[in-house]
Amino acid sequence: MSKPVVEVQVRAVVPTTGGCAVFVGNDEKVFVIYVDQTVGQAITMFMRGAQKERPLTHDLMANILMALGARIERIVINDLKRGTYFARMILSAENELHQRKVVEIDARPSDCIAMAAQQKAAIYVSREVWEEVDDMADVLRKMEEEGSSPGESEEEF
Repeated sequence: MSKPVVEVQVRAVVPTTGGCAVFVGNDEKVFVIYVDQTVGQAITMFMRGAQKERPLTHDLMANILMALGARIERIVINDLKRGTYFARMILSAENELHQRKVVEIDARPSDCIAMAAQQKAAIYVSREVWEEVDDMADVLRKMEEEGSSPGESEEEF
């Protein structure tokens, strides 16, 4: 049973005192998912295409997927319960007989977003979650106008 979804992109990643605020949305609405600092750093690095001294955990996961002939098709932020987001990573793999298999895996939205940023995979939000979240587009716009320029922060991780 698939739910209706809305396609979104990572609009900005902003360091906070407790981690990072990831602004996710489209032209219609933007909402925030708070993530720990290391995942926020990874998302920022993947978005910028930054080179790393050594592989991060998300690089390891990507290498394992590639070795198994799998790739991330898309991620879906599919639920919101008591302020906590839930997500699914949809993988596609093809075996040596060219038979395709699709697998859905429960995962933290933060890891899903990091992997999607790294793999250039589509990000979706279920319509149900989309309608529940508060629109933070004005907050993001105000930050950009004030020169905070989220996602392009002068502060390096």
